[in-house]
Amino acid sequence: MNIYEIITARICSRLEQGVTPWQRPWSSGALPTNLCSQQPYRGVNVWLLAVQPYSSPYWATFRQVQEIGGRIRRDEHGTPVVFWKVAEPIAAPDASLEQPAAKQAPLLRYYTVWNTEQCELPSSLTARLQEASGVAFDPIPVCEQIVRQMTRLPVLTHGGNHAYYHPRSDRITMPFPVRFERTEDYYATLFHELAHATGHASRLGRPSLQAPCPFGSAPYGQEELLAEMGAAFVCGVASIAPAILDNSAAYLQFWLQQLREHPRLLLTTAAQAQKAADYILSKAATTTPYAGEGHDTTQGTPPSAPTPA
Repeated sequence: MNIYEIITARICSRLEQGVTPWQRPWSSGALPTNLCSQQPYRGVNVWLLAVQPYSSPYWATFRQVQEIGGRIRRDEHGTPVVFWKVAEPIAAPDASLEQPAAKQAPLLRYYTVWNTEQCELPSSLTARLQEASGVAFDPIPVCEQIVRQMTRLPVLTHGGNHAYYHPRSDRITMPFPVRFERTEDYYATLFHELAHATGHASRLGRPSLQAPCPFGSAPYGQEELLAEMGAAFVCGVASIAPAILDNSAAYLQFWLQQLREHPRLLLTTAAQAQKAADYILSKAATTTPYAGEGHDTTQGTPPSAPTPA
């Protein structure tokens, strides 16, 4: 059996054992916090800020950004946060009469804040923020070489709190590596997005990526299955498969539940996933001895990436 057959067999075995909960392999960081006061936001503001697509937990007002020597990038839009302002009591008309002051209801007010990822800040400050917001990231050389040597590598950017491939711009967006719980999680997620990218017209021209695919549709599910299996294949070649295999199986199980009317889907998609993996590995395979030496392949909560844009 070759590595692709071994990985497919392991995935099938885990599918037969049932579903394990899928979790995002990266952290969204601490609670939303004001950059200058270092005070966390409270109440509904936590939700208003946490749902925004940024990995940094730090926010500041326009004035605060200016005061620390930064500026907000052009065309960036702020996020409103709310607070209750307690009005001063209204004194009695006749001060000589002993009458209690009339109470005023609190007034709801709001102001606008921007995430630090929307700003250009002094480099000394951004370096400290990055050190405080994540764990150390130790690149895996064999994985780095696979990415670097991929034919027609799409544009790769980091930032935000989502991982996705955008076919129209041929761009992959990933959370910063330090946001991932383990190094293997970062590469498995990246390989998932690279597998999507192989379907671009400039590469394999895969119909499941080219045609409109509504969420939950059979082509959409097939593309997701393909990307996750392709990622698992590449991870197997790079010898980090055991660290990500269980979560891949859980991710595949979810999509198989949506597509039960296609009993042969796993096998047919595996063949397409092999083509995607072969494309990613085409150059690196000729120069890289995939021995996996020095890599930690301890079992853990492995990753899977979000759906394509």
